[in-house]
Amino acid sequence: MPHVLTLDLADEAATARLAATLGRLLTTGDVVALSGDLGAGKSAFARHLIRSLGDADEEVPSPTFTLVQTYDLPGFPLWHFDLYRLTAPDEVLELGWEEVRHEGVALVEWPARLGALLPADRLDLDLAITGPESRRATLTGHGAWTARLATAWEGFKP
Repeated sequence: MPHVLTLDLADEAATARLAATLGRLLTTGDVVALSGDLGAGKSAFARHLIRSLGDADEEVPSPTFTLVQTYDLPGFPLWHFDLYRLTAPDEVLELGWEEVRHEGVALVEWPARLGALLPADRLDLDLAITGPESRRATLTGHGAWTARLATAWEGFKP
């Protein structure tokens, strides 16, 4: 059974703290599925996570038009996918999906576009707009993430 954690994030600084905390938990092979309405902060969350693991001043553009951006971070490469423009799940294979699943970490915006290619072992993070700057983050751990999520967030203060 998946483990679910819901956090209220008062502002972008709280989102950045959540991203940095999550970043410290990532290992090769992880998939983080980012969901939420347009403008909910998926790309901003990914930007904070990537900067927390690498260079804090790194340019981290949204992959909306390129579909994927890659980052060589200490410990693993990270691939940031934006699948909004995909028309079929197997199109992700042309973007290096199999490679990242074996060699790196995948952050995936619009993960439902993966269909059956969405791995069962993953962390879902859904961001909902609750105010001009506030968000509600719902994290759902599947597979190995069930136990990781249950123990990793004790004491976290958004």
